[in-house]
This record gives sequence, structure tokens and C-alpha cells, in this order.
Amino acid sequence: MTSDVETLSFKGLGLNQRILATLESLGFEKPTPIQAEFIPVAITGVDCIGQARTGTGKTAAFALPILQKLDPRSEAVQAIILAPTRELSEQVDREFRSLAGKSNCETVLVVGGRPLGPQLSALRKCPQVVIGTPGRVIDLLQRKALDLSQVSFTVLDEADRMLDIGFRKDIERILSSCPEDRQTLLLSATLAEPVQRLAQRFMKEPALVDLSEDHVVVDTIEQFYCTVEHEQKYGLLIKLLLNERPSQAIVFCRTKRKAHEIYAKTKKNLPDVAAIHGDLPQKTRDRVLKQLRDGRVRLAIATDVVGRGIDISGISHIVNYDIPESADDYIHRVGRTGRLSSDFHGRAFTFVTPEQGPELTKIEMRINTLLHEYRFDGYNAFQSREVGTVSENETFEPTPVSSSHWDDILSDLE
Repeated sequence: MTSDVETLSFKGLGLNQRILATLESLGFEKPTPIQAEFIPVAITGVDCIGQARTGTGKTAAFALPILQKLDPRSEAVQAIILAPTRELSEQVDREFRSLAGKSNCETVLVVGGRPLGPQLSALRKCPQVVIGTPGRVIDLLQRKALDLSQVSFTVLDEADRMLDIGFRKDIERILSSCPEDRQTLLLSATLAEPVQRLAQRFMKEPALVDLSEDHVVVDTIEQFYCTVEHEQKYGLLIKLLLNERPSQAIVFCRTKRKAHEIYAKTKKNLPDVAAIHGDLPQKTRDRVLKQLRDGRVRLAIATDVVGRGIDISGISHIVNYDIPESADDYIHRVGRTGRLSSDFHGRAFTFVTPEQGPELTKIEMRINTLLHEYRFDGYNAFQSREVGTVSENETFEPTPVSSSHWDDILSDLE
């Protein structure tokens, strides 16, 4: 039986001394809930499904058991880790390398949007771990540049998202290329029916670690909706930015075209603004993500390319300029904020047109929470009527800012 101290640290999870020393050097003091529950099960070698929202430490939950069991003497690929996007794959690769510490583990990142030559060269050096997107992995299998015949570990990270964006056939083909006696670890924020079918087909009596919560959006996020006519959305966005004065915000749009349109409107006058969506070159997307992490971009206009899994801790505000297509997309979008610390409350706002009431209701049912309406004093978000004023009892205090000239610029944009 472990002591109370051990249960609050990584020492009670079955990890070896080398890994514990690496975690200590990285400043990891205690496991997150998904790590505390998932790691001891995964270390036993059984197939395991981990259900938890994004931003809860799922990468370390699957990486640490794999690192403990890898054979550094082998020159074959022992682990294949699949993720839905290039950005998330790169994030997993960075964290895996960091957690590997001074071990002899070699990883290779294989994603589209990157030159193929360096990836082929890296694979010839016999890495133990391959991390990438399903499309590029299939390409490498077809070229016979990647051999998965000796894989011991397969990981499906953000499995629900991979299936949502059409990778089912690629995933099935990749898993079919791996030995049947491998260990499969599946991580997902939701266990929708397609995820369950995939697990039934390719996993052997998997253990389930369920860290989903009744309130699937964390308590450190204050959530609001704003009713607005479609033609008034941009004016409402400017009014919201002026009223809230975010330290750092992401504005989500449904389409790449709309994201570019809003970015083009704001970039002429507003400082520290950037766009990130699938039509941009990979180098540009990488640069924007780095600038977001470094705090050099204050406002990002984005599509759902950054809606899942991307770890940016300083986001104070999320604005759903377009209501998400699904309730799960809403969960992932607003999960980009409220992550700085337990006493840091992020704020999320969703623009809802009069005909989108049923879509808002679906979101509220999914998160088991009623969103509060956020209203502006004297601002007309409709063609024919004034929006009501904010009650004096409501706590809608603006967030302090470092760039005071935003007020003047935003007023000019209104």
C-alpha cells in the first residue's frame, strides 16, 4: 500500500528511478488526475482507454509508461503515436522528447506540410518512436519507408477528433500493419460511438480510465452568450474587446474564409493580431503558435485548427464568433482558456443569432450548464432594438491590460 505522500507524487505510480529523476528535473511535482489513474494501468501492459478533457496532461499519461518499457537496444520502431493535426503532433513530440530526458530514446516526427526528405533520413536512423499524423504515416508505409511490424505500442491521441476529420480508414490501415500482440492506448475527450467501434475492433478488453466530469467545462471558465444579428457580429466583437480588454484572446470562426476576413479587417489598425487556419503555410502557423505562447500575439483569429489539444496557458478570453458546429467543439474551444492556474478565471463568449437558439440549447445540455447572457449598456446588436443594460449585481469587471492604446484603436474600429 502506498503512503499518502506517494499517492500525491509520481513515486506511487510504478515508474522507475530514471524517469522519476527526469520528472524531478523538469519540475513535475505531482501527477494530474488522468496521469495518476492512467499510468499505473498502462504500465501493466493492458490496452487502456483514457477519457479526459484536453489540457489535463494526457501526453505524459501515455508517454511515461512507453518510455519505461522501451528497449533502447532495439533498432526497430517500437511505438507509433498518432494525432489529428500537425500542431498537436509537434506538441506531443516536444513533450515526449522532454520526458525522455537523458535516455537513448530517439523519436521522429512525421507530418504533412513538412519536407519529406528529412523525415525519410530520420527514419533510416532506426528511431524507437514515431509520432505523426495518419496521412503522412500512410504515405510512408506506401513508400515502404516505415516498418511497423515490430511495434509494441500504439497510441491514438485525440481519437475522437481524428475520426471527426475523416482519418478512420487510415487509422484502421495503420493499426492493421502493427502486430496483434501490441499494447494499444487510446486517449479521447469523448467516447462517441465511432470511437467505441474503433476500440471494439482493435483493442483487447481495454481498461477504461474515465476522468470525464459532469461539468465538462472546468470551473475556472466563466461562460456567456451574446445575442446578435449576423450583420452586427463584427461591431459586437469590437465592443466586446473594448469592454473586456483581454490580455490575450482567440476568436474562433467556422470557416477559413471568415477567419481571414475578420483578420483582414482588424490587422490594419489593431496591434498584435494574427490569423491561424488551414490555408496558411505550416511555417506561418508555427510562428503564430509560438508568438501566442510567448505572449507576442494578443489577438488570434482562428478556425478549429487550434480548437483541440494545443497547450497555450496564457489565453484569458475565448470568443466564438461563429457558434461551433457541435457541442464537443464548443468544449474544446473554450478549453483553451482558464488554464494558467487554479485561481485564474478565463472567460468565454459565444455569439448567437436569433435562429441559433436550439444550437445554444444543445451546448448547454452537453455541458450541463446554463450560459449567462452578456449584455452591453446602450449597444445595439440588432437593427431594431437596444440591448439591455448589465445589472449592477453582475460581476462583469474588465480585465486589466498592458496596452492602453487599444481603447482608442478599438473605438476607431467600431
